[in-house]
Amino acid sequence: MSAEHVVVVTTVDSEDAARRLAAGAVEARLGACAQIVGPITSVYRWEGAVETAREWRVEVKAAADRAAALADHLIAQHSYDVPEVIVTPVTGGSTAYLSWLDRETRPVD
Repeated sequence: MSAEHVVVVTTVDSEDAARRLAAGAVEARLGACAQIVGPITSVYRWEGAVETAREWRVEVKAAADRAAALADHLIAQHSYDVPEVIVTPVTGGSTAYLSWLDRETRPVD
């Protein structure tokens, strides 16, 4: 079953960077809305060493047919060499909310 809606997640190293990515995605109509969660603590392996960093997570809600363009936008605007960009399908939810999400991710004529 193919999902009609997705949540696209990335992490960044500052609240300002998170706000810029979130606003840029919504302004471009690639995402209907975005939430910023943080700070969070991330533990990961990078260049052979285990690292710990303070990050902010950006969660963007979008129509599934906008996911690739949204992911490309986030990667292009990101400061990391290898940014996390994960697309998760939404398998259900409020019909009114999901309809709003569709409308907000369409170009304005």
